[in-house]
Amino acid sequence: MSEITMGGEAPDFTLKDGEGAAWRLADQRGRAVVLLFYPGDNTPVCTRQLCSVRDHWSEYQATGAEVIGISTDTVESHKDFAEKNQLPLRLLSDPDRKVSALYDMKSWLPGRSARGVVVIDRAGKIAYHKAQPISLFKPSDAEVLDAIHKAESG
Repeated sequence: MSEITMGGEAPDFTLKDGEGAAWRLADQRGRAVVLLFYPGDNTPVCTRQLCSVRDHWSEYQATGAEVIGISTDTVESHKDFAEKNQLPLRLLSDPDRKVSALYDMKSWLPGRSARGVVVIDRAGKIAYHKAQPISLFKPSDAEVLDAIHKAESG
C-alpha cells in the first residue's frame, strides 16, 4: 500500500465503469480529477451524496475537473444505480478494494470503502485528501468544490 501525502504523486489505477469500460487515472493528466469514494450504491447517505453531486453538477462541470465516484459495488450495480438516480458522473467499480486501499479509504464496514474525497491536480499530485472511516455524513459540495478550485489555482 502506498502512503498518501499532500503534494505527492497520485497512485495510478484502472477500474471499470458502469458500462464495463476501463478508466485509467493516468489518462486524465492535464485536468483535475476528483475521486469520490463511497461505501455503496442504493444506501441512504450514499444516494444523498451522489444525488447532491448531480444537483450541483453545473458547478462541478464549471471547474473542468473529471468527477468520479468509486465504491466496491459491481459494474452492474453502478449502471443500475446511475440510471435510477440520473447520475451524470462516472461510477467505478473497486470490488477487491485495491484502489480504496491505495488511497487510504479504509472503512469500518466489511468489504466496503470509506467515504472520502481525493482531489488530484493537473500534474497528477494529491491536492486534497479527506477520509471518513465512519461514513454517516456526506461531504459538503461546497467543501469539495473549494478543494477543486484550490487545486486548479495552485
